[in-house]
Amino acid sequence: MDPELEAFLPFFPKADLSDPVAARTRFAELAGAVPAPDTSGMDVEDRTVPADPDVPVRVYRPHQARGAVVWMHGGGFVMGDLDTEHPWAARLAENSGAVVISVGYRLAPENPFPAALDDAYAVLTWVAEHAAELGVDPERIAVGGHSAGGGIAAAVALRARDQQGPPIRYQLLNQPGLDDRQESWSARHFTDTPWMNRAKVTSAWGHYLGSAPASPYAAPARATDLSGLPPAYIGSAEFCPNRDEDIAYAQRLLAAGVSVELHQWPGTFHGSQAILSAEVSQRQNAELGAALRRALAG
Repeated sequence: MDPELEAFLPFFPKADLSDPVAARTRFAELAGAVPAPDTSGMDVEDRTVPADPDVPVRVYRPHQARGAVVWMHGGGFVMGDLDTEHPWAARLAENSGAVVISVGYRLAPENPFPAALDDAYAVLTWVAEHAAELGVDPERIAVGGHSAGGGIAAAVALRARDQQGPPIRYQLLNQPGLDDRQESWSARHFTDTPWMNRAKVTSAWGHYLGSAPASPYAAPARATDLSGLPPAYIGSAEFCPNRDEDIAYAQRLLAAGVSVELHQWPGTFHGSQAILSAEVSQRQNAELGAALRRALAG
């Protein structure tokens, strides 16, 4: 493990989602310790997207932005909100120059699948319909997210393709949760890795799926046809249970004719990019912004 990351391991709480309410409190405490970037170069506004029910969003609009990304926070489908994602959404807007629409989707287990997907898709539709108001080109809209949010973003891309929904320019998927089956080597063997391990992944999928059978819109790795999807950036962490399913999804996208940029980050673990003092974390966060900037340019 990267020594700059390893030094922080004693400060991370035990990987546990057995009590979702307690887990949310711990997650919020961790997020509160992360410094947010200076937002003086952008307009930040809380909005409500009309849906059933309405979806809260936070819009980060850098000056002279042309493209946008509908962005889903991480948290194992159970944790996170607009406030916990603020440091990352603001940082992504700063690094990419894109409008970031951070989605406060409904959380499991109180709201299992497809609640989060429905919320995210409603926001994508709203952004496409209000592109002029947001000051962005409707042909330059991406979807993306961290962890569970990356999985939801991948599902949004599948649904938009299948339902001839709004055109999506790019998928920005950082350590996405894509496969509930947990059959890969990393999913089976990473039982004691920091922040995210096999048991926590099992709990996350159990909360998210509830009693519903898994489908490609819940677990995108189950999709049999990946053709016609938007180009993608996929980032994976070496000591993350999601690692191998992320790499496999990138390979399957490539085999389906989809352009992919894949970066496997050595010495990292799931969510370790939150340790901003580490050089590798700085590179990870900068690259997410740079990849999005490139995708929405031209």
